[in-house]
Amino acid sequence: MKWLHFWASARVLLHCIFNTVGQTKVGIETCPRGPNKSEVSDTVLSSTTQQGKGTSSPSEISRALSFPSFSPNSFILFLLSPLSFSSLLPSPSPNSHMASLHPTHHSPSFTSSSSQPSFPPNLAYLQRVTFSNRFVASKVSLKSQPHSHQVPVHTQHQQGTVASAVTPVESGASLKQLKAESPSVEESHGAPSVEESHGDAGFEKDGDGSTVSITVVGASGDLAKKKIFPALFALYYEDCLPKHFTIYGYARSKMTDAELRNMVSKTLTCRIDKRANCSEKMEQFLKRCFYHSGQYDSQENFAALDKKLKEHEGGRTSNRLFYLSIPPNIFIDAVKCASLSASSGNGWNRVIVEKPFGRDSESSAALTKSLKQYLTEDQIFRIDHYLGKELVENLSVLRFSNLIFEPLWSRQYIRNVQLIFSEDFGTEGRGGYFDHYGIIRDIMQNHLLQILALFAMETPVSLDAEDIRNEKVKVLRSMRPLRLEDMIIGQYKSHIRGGVTYPAYVDDKTVPKDSLTPTFAAATLFIDNARWDGVPFLMKAGKALHTKRAEIRVQFRHVPGNLYNRNFGTDLDRATNELVIRVQPDEAIYLKINNKVPGLGMKLDRSNLNLHYAARYSKEIPDAYERLLLDAIEGERRLFIRSDELDAAWSLFTPVLDELEQKKIIPEYYPYGSRGPVGAHYLAARYNVRWGDLGTDIEQ
Repeated sequence: MKWLHFWASARVLLHCIFNTVGQTKVGIETCPRGPNKSEVSDTVLSSTTQQGKGTSSPSEISRALSFPSFSPNSFILFLLSPLSFSSLLPSPSPNSHMASLHPTHHSPSFTSSSSQPSFPPNLAYLQRVTFSNRFVASKVSLKSQPHSHQVPVHTQHQQGTVASAVTPVESGASLKQLKAESPSVEESHGAPSVEESHGDAGFEKDGDGSTVSITVVGASGDLAKKKIFPALFALYYEDCLPKHFTIYGYARSKMTDAELRNMVSKTLTCRIDKRANCSEKMEQFLKRCFYHSGQYDSQENFAALDKKLKEHEGGRTSNRLFYLSIPPNIFIDAVKCASLSASSGNGWNRVIVEKPFGRDSESSAALTKSLKQYLTEDQIFRIDHYLGKELVENLSVLRFSNLIFEPLWSRQYIRNVQLIFSEDFGTEGRGGYFDHYGIIRDIMQNHLLQILALFAMETPVSLDAEDIRNEKVKVLRSMRPLRLEDMIIGQYKSHIRGGVTYPAYVDDKTVPKDSLTPTFAAATLFIDNARWDGVPFLMKAGKALHTKRAEIRVQFRHVPGNLYNRNFGTDLDRATNELVIRVQPDEAIYLKINNKVPGLGMKLDRSNLNLHYAARYSKEIPDAYERLLLDAIEGERRLFIRSDELDAAWSLFTPVLDELEQKKIIPEYYPYGSRGPVGAHYLAARYNVRWGDLGTDIEQ
């Protein structure tokens, strides 16, 4: 009789728990926003009885019962494992509980209804509802309605949310039985899976009805081999590409499909934490890669490409992405031919354009005008790969999601901002291209200026691409015209170090011996608005310097009436805080603070509060091209440059560039491997600033 008493008590306890508590389990797939595997699954367990007493919140139950935290299924198995009580429980009739789902028209909820089951009145039944969502788990609540067997499932509506059928499961069932007996929505009702629903990402809702064709124009070049194809493979490995896709290389070089695959395979690698099935994945990816040889200005050749693309698309809705990895002087020819002879008639068409976007305001405007003869602004994706860097994308997160930073982000607390880019190598083979543009056009006018705009912009209305780009344009238009006296230019010369002779810039065979093209530049810019009035923004970019780095340095003002000034003397730089965001290499964010050295005396030093990404996050950081390619496929324009943004950037630099060339300003020469021209230090000192990368920081 004791075990019968125990079973009766257990039934009462189970009835109380499962009438009130739902357990949720969330599993997030690898690619959180990709079109193929971006799902979040929630498994919600609840129960209902004929009496249907309703639900209580988990917090109410936890206050009422001090009970161990394990799942309802595990608790059932724990209680029933010593003995089998299945013979004591009446079995339900085969078709006694058929569930169906129907969405309401006025609220984002689903209801599961059933006929009257022939179960004992006090027996608890587990009902399972499965949700799939592309992005995040929906908030779910279940209510049992009195005297009915309908269980409304109320969920916060998000696109891609799907509810599966509800099935009765005996309370003594195992977890395997629960999984086996719960049909999915796809099996029961033919609804599309999340994997097939990509409307908001630029895909057709029916994944089997659409395909994406990616054409790399200039596929035989270094950029395609070293960056574009490896980035596409990384997206494929992470299941971020759509179910149906084809990659075509297009270039003037004669090459077969096999030769392209052999060339591409030499540059493909798997991340350290993703080595499983790497060879198999690589083989599958290469089977999706093909090649077509043709001229960039031949409509006939692009028409032949179009025919091949259609063969692979197999009658599906065709979405086409063209990546122009070619020199700017042939952009228009390639766009014209692709638009007239190889564009999709029933899907979207997008073109990624690599920098530089012209040489000045006039050439940039002419390029934009020519592109818009064949494309709309929404079809043009002007790529600046620095905007895809992890730390650059994290810039707005750091500022707008941390209360401690946003109030300090103004002239009241920030003394100066430094944007520093340096490379420890010269042009080395790229001299012919580089000599036509120089360091100002190659780095400062795009990479550094884009980072500055993101750093200094006002809070956008939302994270929508247009809202963010609107704020960036406002910053660029608020900037004071750059003057020649606010700029220093330099060029590296030959230097012997450790018995090794490093060549001068003009020693490059592709560079004219009398070239005045700067390989180094430093400039001071000002933003004339209420937030940044009077704060100098210093840019510095150069080749053949002592180290390779890209970073943002925010130097704060000194503390008024600082009690510890005597511990620092007259060197206010030692007394001020500094926030450093290191974009590359070894991504990190650190804050320099003043700290007392342990001991009996009052000695102060500067310490770093350091977030080193490699130490904090075990996964390798995706390459910038991966993020930008995925954004282009999904139609996300936030990290791409709009035409008016480009116009504002060129209007800032064009006057000083024209003056440099017209007056033939001779650059200041600096040794290969040094810290750059001395003039850069005088430029900073004019505004009472010292370059932050000159110290001996702990992290360096």
